[in-house]
Amino acid sequence: MTQKRAQPIVDPRMLRVLGFEDLHLGMRESLMKAVMDTDVVGFARLSGDDNPLHLCDVYAAETRFGQRIAHGLYTASLISAVLGTQLPGPGAVYRSQTLNFHGPVKIGDVVEVTVEVVELTAKGRVVRLHCEARVDGKLVLDGEAVVSVPPRRLTAPPAT
Repeated sequence: MTQKRAQPIVDPRMLRVLGFEDLHLGMRESLMKAVMDTDVVGFARLSGDDNPLHLCDVYAAETRFGQRIAHGLYTASLISAVLGTQLPGPGAVYRSQTLNFHGPVKIGDVVEVTVEVVELTAKGRVVRLHCEARVDGKLVLDGEAVVSVPPRRLTAPPAT
């Protein structure tokens, strides 16, 4: 009996893959995401962070925020989404991330995450990026990410 090979969730032939040599200072990419109740509940399940500030309307109404808010690391995970899929993109591996939280992200908010290349170090193919998240133009999170990036591919990945 032969086993069927599982189809990949992402077709590697459809990805824009940047190598270290393709990057330059000032490159920017952004992602916009509406924060839904299902996102916050799903993140709580995934992370195990069941803080009622994120999950319970009655509890959250009595806090300084007046309503439920998204987990800070949910918002930070949107930075990871940009780094892993857009800039630098597939193959980028986190080395470090700093995060400074400036305000809450509420259910229904639209978060815009932007990353920008601010330093390139050829030794080790290391990239430092400024990262920020904004809601209605207001800064809610910023920091810096440091990632390793593979070299430019000379050939296309094999078809699956």
